[in-house]
Amino acid sequence: MVNPTQSPARVVFAAPGSGQGKTTAVTGLLGALRRRGDRVAPFKVGPDYIDPGYHRLAAGRTARNLDPVLVGADRIAPLLHHGSAGADIAVVEGVMGLFDGRIGADEEIAFGSTAHVAQLIDAPVVLVVDAKGQSHSLAALLHGFRGYRPQVRVAGVLLNRVGSARHEEVLRSAADNAGLPVVGAIPRTDDLEVPSRHLGLVTAVEHGAEALRAVEAMTDVVERSVDLDAVTALARTAGDLPGPAWDPAAEVRPQGRPVVAVAGGHAFSFGYAEHVELLEAAGAEVALVDPLRDERLPERTAGLVLPGGFPEQHASALSANTALRNEIRAFATSGAPVHAECGGLLYLGEELDGEPMCAALPARAAMSQRLTLGYRDAVAATESPLFAEGTRISGHEFHRTATEPGHGRAPAWFWRGPSGAHREGFVHGGVHASYLHTHPAGNPGSVARFVMRCLR
Repeated sequence: MVNPTQSPARVVFAAPGSGQGKTTAVTGLLGALRRRGDRVAPFKVGPDYIDPGYHRLAAGRTARNLDPVLVGADRIAPLLHHGSAGADIAVVEGVMGLFDGRIGADEEIAFGSTAHVAQLIDAPVVLVVDAKGQSHSLAALLHGFRGYRPQVRVAGVLLNRVGSARHEEVLRSAADNAGLPVVGAIPRTDDLEVPSRHLGLVTAVEHGAEALRAVEAMTDVVERSVDLDAVTALARTAGDLPGPAWDPAAEVRPQGRPVVAVAGGHAFSFGYAEHVELLEAAGAEVALVDPLRDERLPERTAGLVLPGGFPEQHASALSANTALRNEIRAFATSGAPVHAECGGLLYLGEELDGEPMCAALPARAAMSQRLTLGYRDAVAATESPLFAEGTRISGHEFHRTATEPGHGRAPAWFWRGPSGAHREGFVHGGVHASYLHTHPAGNPGSVARFVMRCLR
């Protein structure tokens, strides 16, 4: 039985850069640990919503994000403690390369990087390396990563895309020269590919049965190729986590019992688990609604959350659900509180790629050739059901669509970037709609404010 007051065993899987196979390796590892009876808690560094969907399928447990930029460095260890309750081991997948973090930061270890998170949770790091096309050079690469910032404990290597038994032998020798143990060697195979599109992998919820089969295939390969005992032994070398577990009930107080509808399903799958936990801690009764299937909002809906996702992939089907579109338009124009992020913004507009949407906002959206990506230090430009004017937050943009206009007469956000001042999003009656993703654990007051507005 796991003692909830003890620090969980934990290990971070990082890589020299993107495209090394972290998601495949970590998803397969989660499945393999679960298959042998371990209770495993999955985490992802950064703001990514897609990888955690595959983690959840593999682990059979809610996957959570660890992002110091969005929630603050002091909340990372408590959030990991919270998300690991009852688990035997926590497995953290990194983002990009081990030391890649927020651009422009002056710190010795870039803020928000996998290395930064590994420090904050005092966990060993296993480096996932795509070994295709290299042999002895692996030793130099590992020496470099191990010695670059010694305070980040690179403790092992997981070889990926290994071509043959001989190739593995040479790679293991190179790792030994670098002083790092090899915890596994995953063979080169084309059977582990998951379909991708303009913003990365197809989400697990959309991929359906194919996602389950992909996760099973990853689990099978990792089970054959990785020393699970070596991984768990490394995880047990993690130090003690500082402070208690994060507790949503300590962040907000119950306000009442309004019904808050939260959109989900294939088109709106981008949300953080802590958002629902905070809504419930603030007293809300959370009811799910799928805009692709449900023709009515839940009974007694007093507030609506429309998270991000891929509505652009389902525009025709969303448009065909005229009954729900009309009800949401009436709900939004009545002044009721609506929180819409990214995909939710697109759904509230007049049209998306020519398909009629809810028409609750005076904006039209379409696919763009330009990828908009990055963190933003933003200021609330307009008083809203979520934020007082002047509130400062850190958010993240990630989209390949654009709205016309890009902001309303009352913008949601203001920030300064390399190109100068920028206004974005819409505050329209009770609607707060924006491309900017925020993490409620970093802004719990916004959730309490939203629920209080629902009671009106």
